[in-house]
Amino acid sequence: MEKDIEELKRIIKDSNNIVFFGGAGVSTESGIKDFRSKDGLYNQKYDYPPEEILSHTFFMHNTEEFYRFYRDKLNCLKYKPNITHEILAKLEKEGKVKAIITQNIDGLHQEAGSKNVYELHGSVHRNYCMECHKFFGPEKVFETKAPIPLCDECGGIIKPDVVLYEEGLDEKTINNAIDSIRNADVLIVGGTSLMVYPAAGLIRYYMGNKMVLINKDKTDYDRFANLVINDSLGKVFEAIEAK
Repeated sequence: MEKDIEELKRIIKDSNNIVFFGGAGVSTESGIKDFRSKDGLYNQKYDYPPEEILSHTFFMHNTEEFYRFYRDKLNCLKYKPNITHEILAKLEKEGKVKAIITQNIDGLHQEAGSKNVYELHGSVHRNYCMECHKFFGPEKVFETKAPIPLCDECGGIIKPDVVLYEEGLDEKTINNAIDSIRNADVLIVGGTSLMVYPAAGLIRYYMGNKMVLINKDKTDYDRFANLVINDSLGKVFEAIEAK
């Protein structure tokens, strides 16, 4: 891996317009469970399949059961950024990373200090009343004793601002992400199997010739990358930082 790390260091050094596209593997090293691995949420047993629970229809018709699962499995407030989050924030501060596009909903990139983050699937940190549209922080959802969190103003049901199955991605976020990818000199794709659409399809908008793919397992997009590193993001970013 040493030769690949040196090549990645050179790519980063020579560019001032890097876009990072990340998936669950960015956050698993902070302790957050992913969805599709053998130990992920989709391979655990519940009264309903997780894919069904995390759907718009289920939320609307089984709101209390949705929140039981959501609070139990998607509360990421206790987790902290790891070295990948921290190095990306540092590279942004240095003017090298121009945007981070994430499929994660935990807000750890922002906690690490990154500013220009496009959250394709929303964030647990934003929640809104479905009636009056007042916004609430995550504590209102995760720490309330009520089975279903309700608005202080009008009593309406509060919904997490995360993209559920059957819901479309935010158009503005998608357009900003596409513009960033299209204009990037370097696209680093990390910690994602690139199996979740439409998010994974965004990397097809990359017009440059320096795509780096970092993932523990091989992906169907490896053949399009100029550099492929099959290892954990933590190891790779530790090596990048090493003098």
